[in-house]
Amino acid sequence: MFKLASLVYAALLLRTLHVWAFGVTTSGNSLIVDTSGGLIFTVDKSNGDITSMKFNGIEAQDSGSKKSQIGSGIGASCSWVQTGNSNNYIKITCTAGSITQYYVAQYKSPSIHMATYISAEPSVGELRFIARLSNSAVPNGYPQSSTRGTSGAIEGSDVFMVNGQTRSKFYSSRQFIDDQVHGVTGNGIGVYMVIPGTGYESSSGGAFFRDINNQGGDQQELYFYMNSGHTQTESNRMGLHGPYALVFTTGAAPSADIDLLFWEALGINGLVPKSGRGRVTGKASGIPSQFASLQSIGFSNSQAQYWVRTDSSGNFVSPYMKPGTYTMTLYKVELAVASQSVTVSAGGTTSANIASKEATPTVIWQIGDLDGTPRGFLNADKIETMHPSDSRMSSWGPKTFTVGDAVSQFPMAIFKDIGGVTINFSLSSSQIGARTLEIHTTLAFAGGRPVVTVNNWTSSTPAVPSQPDSRGVTRGTWRGNNIAYTYSIPSGTLVSGSNKIVINVASGSSGSQFLSPNVVIDAIRLI
Repeated sequence: MFKLASLVYAALLLRTLHVWAFGVTTSGNSLIVDTSGGLIFTVDKSNGDITSMKFNGIEAQDSGSKKSQIGSGIGASCSWVQTGNSNNYIKITCTAGSITQYYVAQYKSPSIHMATYISAEPSVGELRFIARLSNSAVPNGYPQSSTRGTSGAIEGSDVFMVNGQTRSKFYSSRQFIDDQVHGVTGNGIGVYMVIPGTGYESSSGGAFFRDINNQGGDQQELYFYMNSGHTQTESNRMGLHGPYALVFTTGAAPSADIDLLFWEALGINGLVPKSGRGRVTGKASGIPSQFASLQSIGFSNSQAQYWVRTDSSGNFVSPYMKPGTYTMTLYKVELAVASQSVTVSAGGTTSANIASKEATPTVIWQIGDLDGTPRGFLNADKIETMHPSDSRMSSWGPKTFTVGDAVSQFPMAIFKDIGGVTINFSLSSSQIGARTLEIHTTLAFAGGRPVVTVNNWTSSTPAVPSQPDSRGVTRGTWRGNNIAYTYSIPSGTLVSGSNKIVINVASGSSGSQFLSPNVVIDAIRLI
C-alpha cells in the first residue's frame, strides 16, 4: 500500500512539474509561457499584447491598462507551436493585416525573443515595440528621460520640466551603431532590449540615426524603435525587422552576442538564413590619422542597411548581408567621404576597397573639425541629453567669436530667433582678394539656412535645404543630411587687417526661440 501511494504521489508530482516546465499553458485568452529559465510570460492571444512578465517571482509588467506591445497595440490574433531543435522553442505568431509579430521562447533562456514582419508601414507612421514595465519593479531608467514629478510640458507633448531640468524620452536615444543593448533595472532584476547582429537591417536612417529607448513616467517604458519620422533621412523599409530580444537578468547588462541560428528552423516570414547571405571585406584608406579610430563603412539599398567600424588600419569585414547591390559609403566619423557600388551574393565574399575622396584645400582658418558632427562646439556635449533651454546650457547667443578662440566658445547651433554669430579675424595682405567661405551643417529645422555678411558684402540666400521635416536639435539629435554652403566672396571685400563675418539664419518660416528656424554647425572655413 505504501509503495502504491508513493507511485501515485510521484505521478501527481510529475504532472504538476510538467505543467510548469518548459511549455505553454492556455487559460482563456492567455498563453502562459514558462521558459524554464526563471521567466514566465503571458501573451493575450486575442490581441498580441504581453500581459505578464514574471522573472524569478518579480512581476515586471505594469498593471495598468496599457500592456507591452507593438505600437499602441495591433489587435492581432495569435497561435503557437512548440518547434525547433529538440522542440526547445515555443513560437507565438500574432497577425493583424500587414503586421506579423513573432514571440519566441528558448528553453532555459530568460528572454522573449522577437521579430516583426511588415508588408506596409503601420498607419501611425512608425514601427516600435514598447515594453511597459512596472516602476516599482524596475525604477532605474535613464535619468534624462524620467518625467515623473514633472511640472508640465515645455515643448509639444514630449519635452518636460522636472525639478528645474528638462527631460524627454528623446534624450534616452543612442546612435544605432552604438546601441545594441539598453535597459532598466530594479532590486534583483534587469530588463534589457537587445538588438543583436543585423537586427537593424530593415530599420531606416543608417548607422548614426538615433531613436527613443526609454521613458519613465507612469510606467517604465523600454523601446525598440524600428522606424519613425523622428528626423528620418530616408524611406522606411519593409520586411522582417529584427530579430531582437527582451532579456531578463538579475541586474547586469547582458551581452549583445546572441546566437541567432535557431531562428532559421522556426519558419519565419522574410528571414534570410546565414547561408543565403554574403559579406564584403576590404580596406578603407585616405582618412587622416587623427580620425583613424573613428571611420566606418555603411551599406544600404531599399531593402536593407548595414555598417561596420574599421580597425585603425582601415581593414573591415561586413556583417552577413542579404544578397543585392548596395551603396557602400566610407564615413570619417559621420561625414561621408566616398561612396561606390558593391554587389553581395549568397554564400560569397566580395572584396572591395574604398578610398576617401574628400577635398583638402589649403585654408586660411577653420573653426571645428569637418567630421559630420558639431562635437567640440558650445553645448554639443549636452545637446543629446537636454533641451537647448535647459539652465545647464551655456548662452546660445547672439555670440561674438574671434578666430583663434577655443571652438567650445562657438555655438553648435544658430537659431533665427536667438540671434546670429559674429566672427572676427585678421588677414594679411597676401590673404585678401576673392575668397571662398564654407559653412558645413549637419541638420536644419524649418527651412533654416545660413546667410552671411562679410564686412559690407551680403550673400544671397541659399536654396531651402533638403532636411527632415521634424524637430531635431530640441529632441537631442544633430543627425540630418550633411550639407555644405559655399559663398564666393568677391575681390575687394576682405581687407588687410581686421575683418568681420556675421552669420544669421534665413527662412520663410517663423518660430519662437528654439523652435525658430535653425542650423547645426559642423565646421566653418575660409579658403
